[in-house]
Amino acid sequence: MVQCYPTHFDASFAALSDATRRGVLEQLGRADASITDLAGKFHMTLTGMKKHVGVLEQAGLVTTVKVGRVRTCTLGRRRLEEEAAWIETYRRIWAARFDELDKVIEELKEKDDGRNKRK
Repeated sequence: MVQCYPTHFDASFAALSDATRRGVLEQLGRADASITDLAGKFHMTLTGMKKHVGVLEQAGLVTTVKVGRVRTCTLGRRRLEEEAAWIETYRRIWAARFDELDKVIEELKEKDDGRNKRK
């Protein structure tokens, strides 16, 4: 069965797939920062950080404003609510499956305990 999800899901999950980009979002959650500041905090080149910020910006997770020579980054307007809801759906499915597996394991243990007591 093919399911269609909003097209921004790909961009969001691609942006979140990298630890540095997740760290940038975490940092920007505390305070706005320039690309230079972010590059320093993550021990990378300006070019490397610009690429990371560009991916986050394309996903709508970060916005940048250039004033003079300084490009300041802030959290974007997207809040990932749809992505969180999608993840929650699958978390519930897996939780239910694991609950059922726990029941099967308990039943097997009880059967095994009964056999061991008879011996």
